[in-house]
Amino acid sequence: MFTRILVPMDFSAPSDAALDYARGVATRFGASLHLLHVAEDPYRALYSAEVFVPEMEGLRDQILDDAAGRMKDRLRESDRTELQATVDAIIGTPAGSIVEYAGGHDMDLIVMGTHGRGGMSHLLMGSVAERVVRTAPCPVLTVRQVPVKAAKAA
Repeated sequence: MFTRILVPMDFSAPSDAALDYARGVATRFGASLHLLHVAEDPYRALYSAEVFVPEMEGLRDQILDDAAGRMKDRLRESDRTELQATVDAIIGTPAGSIVEYAGGHDMDLIVMGTHGRGGMSHLLMGSVAERVVRTAPCPVLTVRQVPVKAAKAA
């Protein structure tokens, strides 16, 4: 049913939980695992400023290389060999870039973490996961990390 699974990573506990869940799904279906980090353009907010800020040579590349390294550190050897795991880091807006990447790379499933914010926090910050769910070209499974206190009580 699933052959290519995308796991967007923001290096938070919920995205790590999503990676763990995606490993299980990928193993069960014999699917490949693809990790993606979308970094916001470090100059985006500065472009609208009235002050000229020169771009630092290689800053975007450094950000992307760092993100790729952090994703590789989260992979197990079995992820690389059995699940043919790949990592990719791009510059863009998170929700739109995840959806575009999934469509452009024929992903069958997106497994992503959600912070589970509600109320005023959700209203002010919005939800990348919610936007991806609404616009993705494939099914999206969201994973919320269970707080440590709740996990111990269970």
